[in-house]
Amino acid sequence: MAGFRFLQSYPRVILPILTLIFCGYGYEVLVARPALLYQGEPQAISTFNTHTWFRTLRNNGFIVGYSDLRGNPLWVEYTLTPLPNNTEQLKRPSHFQTDWRALNRVDHDDYTKSGFDRGHNAPNFAMSSLYGKYAQADSFLMTNISPQRPKLNQQVWKRLEETELSFFARNFGKVWVITGPIFSENAEKLSSNLWHVDIPKAFYKIYVTEESDSKPAFALAFIVPQTVTGKEPLTQFITTIDTVEAQTGLDFLSDFEDKTEKHLEGTIETAPWNLNAVKK
Repeated sequence: MAGFRFLQSYPRVILPILTLIFCGYGYEVLVARPALLYQGEPQAISTFNTHTWFRTLRNNGFIVGYSDLRGNPLWVEYTLTPLPNNTEQLKRPSHFQTDWRALNRVDHDDYTKSGFDRGHNAPNFAMSSLYGKYAQADSFLMTNISPQRPKLNQQVWKRLEETELSFFARNFGKVWVITGPIFSENAEKLSSNLWHVDIPKAFYKIYVTEESDSKPAFALAFIVPQTVTGKEPLTQFITTIDTVEAQTGLDFLSDFEDKTEKHLEGTIETAPWNLNAVKK
């Protein structure tokens, strides 16, 4: 009420305040978010499926489509480039932080003694090495985290993160990554947080290179189940983007020209990625 009376008393301040609000929102939607996305923001295929509803949260170095209902990001996007020489090795934080923007208030202790690791979607090492300490801190927000079984998180997923940074980014110069969890129809929840955190059945990674006048875009997709032993070759998990879309209920790369999008999403094209060098 006090704020309303203030505006009644000083009506000339309303226009500048509204201008600042609209300018700030316009910058966020038209400039800041698109800088962290390639070929459009992922979108829910069905607007009536509440399990694919998300809110877009922008961070330093990466962007998240977060589901407060699932307690997981549905998608996370970031860009990789070759590591600069003499990259500073930042100390890894020991604690994950609750994101003040999250409605469900998932915290570090919700995963304690659950049998699941706090699995990064935007990886700690890449964020800290390429984008600095603030990006690393943002990667430890719980809105970037999903429950991962130890053999997945510490072995297969770790190898995939190492490959994308040390091999894919180095070979192509720049690679866009979209990643996130996949859920079964009746997903179980963390026993320590029965209301807020769904347990994924698998995780996906989509890699896309940038299209230019002189070269086409290339894409590669993986789906890795929670049930891995940890010793599988990465090539075992290659799939199509169409398959990822069918299992997540999300539409990716929608700003590509239709013919290009259809080819990238429906074709497994491994030759540009030279996977024989990294499959083990």
